[in-house]
Amino acid sequence: MNQQNRITIISVCDNHYMIMLAALLKSIEKNHHSSEKIDYYIVEDEISSKNKQMLLDSTNKEMINIKWLKMSEITPKEFKLPLDYSSFPLNIYIRLFIPHFIPVPIEKAIYLDVDMIVLEDISKLWGTNIGNKVIAGVVDRSGLVSNEWLGIKNYKDLGISPDAKYYNSGLLLIDPQKWRQLNITQKVIKCIHDNITFADFPDQYGLNVVFADQWFELDPRWNSQAMLAIEKPFIIHFTGRKPFYKSYNYNSSYKDHFYKYLKQTKWNNFKPIGEYRRLLKKIYNKFEKRNWFNKSIAI
Repeated sequence: MNQQNRITIISVCDNHYMIMLAALLKSIEKNHHSSEKIDYYIVEDEISSKNKQMLLDSTNKEMINIKWLKMSEITPKEFKLPLDYSSFPLNIYIRLFIPHFIPVPIEKAIYLDVDMIVLEDISKLWGTNIGNKVIAGVVDRSGLVSNEWLGIKNYKDLGISPDAKYYNSGLLLIDPQKWRQLNITQKVIKCIHDNITFADFPDQYGLNVVFADQWFELDPRWNSQAMLAIEKPFIIHFTGRKPFYKSYNYNSSYKDHFYKYLKQTKWNNFKPIGEYRRLLKKIYNKFEKRNWFNKSIAI
């Protein structure tokens, strides 16, 4: 595969968040004005055929080439995923395997959470030179690893400086070749296993520990969280309540951006859903993780 003039992006999604993925792809499409074609890898966590077809029918195929990958097939069997106690879905760990399932010749990859809207040409992020770093990201709202609420609670025991910056794992610019050479996947998973009681945001915790003071800091506009809302963001990240819930109460202009792009997809008649569906999703996530863990023990 000739990788010249092509951008590689990866996201992970299930049926519940397909409306967010649809709006995300449409926002990338409408704001991408340079000549690169986009190879978009979607790791599907049991997405229905109907939703897949709706997404394909919503996307400009001349610009974006969607590549479907099944989560169950691309998770290396030699890695035992941690049984964390969060309500995050099991698929949050997939970002740790990106360098192992994308084609080996690829030298750069962008990971995006599905709860994002892109307002700047994605080629500008793609063209960022991160030097000899393996990974690039944006400082999280917590700021430092020493933040008591959202940081690395045992940073002292791990020998990490309290002034080390803490980044959000929802957007990552990755050098997959260096990642593989340094066995990053193994290191992050071991870190989470060894410190599971401290890993409230498990994948983010492990990535911040392994890359403490060793990551490239991007312009904060590339990951503007809705609960903070900076001016003229390049990417909006709907952490916390999602804009398709009736209970969304963050920046209203950010919500308007989401619906602007959603209305240009096959989900154009979507109406916000209630809190009940959100809580059911969290309960299901916990059940799914327990079920997966029990199956892995049986094997």
